Amino acid sequence: MMVEILAVGTELLMGQISNTNAQYISARLPEVGVGVYYHSVVGDNPDRLKASFKLALERADVVITTGGLGPTKDDLTKETIASELGLEMALDKPSYDSLIEHFSKSNRPMTQNNVKQAYLPEGSTVLTNRNGTAPGCLVETNGKVVIMLPGPPSEMKPMFSEWVIPYFMKKNGYLLVSKFIRIFGIGESAMEEMIMDIIDNQTNPTIAPYAKEGEVTLRVTAMCKSNEEGLKLLEPTVNEIMKRLGSAVYSTDNEELHEVAARLLIEQNKTIAFAESCTGGLAAAKFASIPGVSACLDRGYVTYSNRAKMEELGVSEETLRTHGAVSSQTALEMAEGARKAAGTDIAVSVTGIAGPDGGTEDKPVGTVFIAISDKNGSEFKQIKLRGNREKIRNVSTLHIYDIIRRKIM
Repeated sequence: MMVEILAVGTELLMGQISNTNAQYISARLPEVGVGVYYHSVVGDNPDRLKASFKLALERADVVITTGGLGPTKDDLTKETIASELGLEMALDKPSYDSLIEHFSKSNRPMTQNNVKQAYLPEGSTVLTNRNGTAPGCLVETNGKVVIMLPGPPSEMKPMFSEWVIPYFMKKNGYLLVSKFIRIFGIGESAMEEMIMDIIDNQTNPTIAPYAKEGEVTLRVTAMCKSNEEGLKLLEPTVNEIMKRLGSAVYSTDNEELHEVAARLLIEQNKTIAFAESCTGGLAAAKFASIPGVSACLDRGYVTYSNRAKMEELGVSEETLRTHGAVSSQTALEMAEGARKAAGTDIAVSVTGIAGPDGGTEDKPVGTVFIAISDKNGSEFKQIKLRGNREKIRNVSTLHIYDIIRRKIM
């Protein structure tokens, strides 16, 4: 079953907002055995919308639209599609009653243009909107399916989960179950070589690698009749991949690296402090985004200057003068000083040259030292990164989380 997602909205074309709806729908549909083949975006223009919809209907079995269901004149998705399908618009009484109730509870008068939202293509299945005023709808016609969803993600996502996912589950009778193997410390090419025979011989399940900044993910997907059957199909392949990639695999549950590191700290009842120079608090900030992380995250130091390193962390002036701020010696003293000052079980530090200036022949831009300290001693890791300032800082934080993970394991 081929799907095209047609996003409607001039604001998308102008770059005022990102098309996160298409991303969400594309990620969810494989759960129910449906593949997305095309994404398209069109502005709030009836002629261009009509042409885009006509093309989508020709090349896909299912067209899912987002946006253009509201009360204003430029909200033309339902009317344009109904016209193209040869359907009249008809008032849906339950939707109209829901609109009246919504405005009554809000103590606001309902303007006449809002009534437009309760008109839907005749014969369509109404998709109730429990988070807004514009209902969606589903039309089955001539072997095709057209699904119209609202544009705001806060309305689209719940409607998609409540109505669209169950529709396809019932229609297809099978689903796709996936495991996401998250990998850090092995590049995409090297990783692929290690499992090339598994990829070459894949049938069901299938394997899809994709890389993002600093790490690699393998999506292993089984087509099946039930979630239990899917997990059984996935198990041998996932286990073999994990065996080959070893400790580079940090999750098979699609967790982020910082989430894994925090979970391990919490499970082992250990506290941590961060001492950051080149990352400027990024590592601690991402940790702090995790609910419940107060169980392990004690504090973070941003010690960018040499004076801060000495005053806050006790790094010696001699170390800085002899070895420099970007050195293994400084990183170790930062970690040890942070652990002592904070009184935590573990402390981790980072110091480096993020660029674009500041590099030397011995220490080029991208040179980073990370150290970790606990009651049993301290150790450091030197990494050499490439890219712009933002990438170097972001990838450095991934290495920090990986060092924490490995230390605890």
